[in-house]
Amino acid sequence: MKKRSQLALLLVLAAQSAAVHAHFPLMSCWLESDKVICKAGYSDGSDAVKYDVDMFDYDDNLVSRVITDKRSIAEFDMPDTDFYLVFDAGHENPVEVDVVEIEEK
Repeated sequence: MKKRSQLALLLVLAAQSAAVHAHFPLMSCWLESDKVICKAGYSDGSDAVKYDVDMFDYDDNLVSRVITDKRSIAEFDMPDTDFYLVFDAGHENPVEVDVVEIEEK
């Protein structure tokens, strides 16, 4: 009986842990003049302060890396090449935004 109680407790704790960590990273990007601006965060509405956002060219070369500021904003100079942006918060699925998805704000 004691083992069943322990197993039940472990299952409850695992379920609660999964629910707490169920939020996932989000990032929206837009163009302003000669800048690419991205706002990073999480699906639960929390900010992503002091996280890397990487810019890669289509050959997967790192073009630039910016750390999000206190508003969860990463700001890049517009490169001379096509690019995509990656916000990897250490979750299973990093966020990728391709240049073709970015519009003027």
